[in-house]
Amino acid sequence: MTMTFINLPVRDLNTAAEFYRAIGFSSDQAGPDGGSMMLTISDSARLMLHLRSTFEAYTGVAATDTATSREVIVGLSAPSREQVDELVDRAAVAGGESLGPGMTNGPMYMRGFRDLDGHQWSFLHLAG
Repeated sequence: MTMTFINLPVRDLNTAAEFYRAIGFSSDQAGPDGGSMMLTISDSARLMLHLRSTFEAYTGVAATDTATSREVIVGLSAPSREQVDELVDRAAVAGGESLGPGMTNGPMYMRGFRDLDGHQWSFLHLAG
């Protein structure tokens, strides 16, 4: 099985981890250097949170300002339209920013949000 690791810079590891636990991610593990944390999204996907300084040490470049740019949009599937809405609503309650109502494009229903550090995410359901 191929694993997916999504790596994001954050201002505060504990606050970011609390946010992601509020929307259902689990099993956080601190990195050995104290500058990173791993959360489980699914059996084959993990979210790696890094303090900005740690992220910059890995990449060799300054972390982007998510208020003015997007380095990536992360999309995750959900089993139903209702689950899409529930997950985005949970993100908003946890302090994230809902990006508005869901949108339908053919068999896909999608709704987005920004996390506490401004990273853009979407949950989507593919009918059929």
